[in-house]
Amino acid sequence: MDTTDIPTTPAQQPRVVLVTGASSGIGEAIAVRLVAQGHHVVAGARRTDRLDALARRTADSAARSGGSLLAVRLDVTDRADTAAFVEAARARHGRVDALVANAGVMPLSRLDSLLVEEWDRMIDVNVRGLLHGIAAALPVFTAQGGGHFVTIASVGAHEVVPTSAVYSATKYAAWAITEGLRQESDPSVRVTTVSPGVVESELADSITEPGAAEMMKTYRADTIAPDAVARAVSFALDQPADVDVNEIIVRPTRQR
Repeated sequence: MDTTDIPTTPAQQPRVVLVTGASSGIGEAIAVRLVAQGHHVVAGARRTDRLDALARRTADSAARSGGSLLAVRLDVTDRADTAAFVEAARARHGRVDALVANAGVMPLSRLDSLLVEEWDRMIDVNVRGLLHGIAAALPVFTAQGGGHFVTIASVGAHEVVPTSAVYSATKYAAWAITEGLRQESDPSVRVTTVSPGVVESELADSITEPGAAEMMKTYRADTIAPDAVARAVSFALDQPADVDVNEIIVRPTRQR
């Protein structure tokens, strides 16, 4: 993503924002945009080489905006790893203002293909990974008197198509968990779900079932750039403290 396309004006209220799954796609775009807007991003992912490249690529925009990017290795399926990720942000910046739970996988397949290991992986990353983030960040938000959870779900949380049963189930779970969190939380903790439609990303590369992979060629004929989702996240984060943007769906105009 070309960072020169993003205005690099200092944010009115620079925030410390943690982004999971930041090594590519939507997570990378969110990190790039927030740094350019003057926020302090802690970017987490397993692929540290990509995180390091992201830090180098955002260095100029960070210098212009006053923002920053700290790259931290993170496996969201590991609860201790996720707790350490949040603590790394606190150690660097003294607080955590927002957690963008973006990490996710999408190896679509028919149920009768019995790709159970892939089902388990989706549950581990898309559901347990989200819960680990909440478990790590919620006590911090409570102690400091505020914070903002942003979950990147999917239009799959709202519809099921052939090959998407397990993926849609995990994304509905992400939506339900986030909505439950919103209802249970003190008003000082804001909660947002962003559900993207078809976005340019590596998600489809993990599909191993030939039939599902072929279907994706047609389904992904019309896509939007990851920055479209990043703009939605930025919008939610930038609202004043008394405004809680609960849910946003972002998809290509041609997706029906």
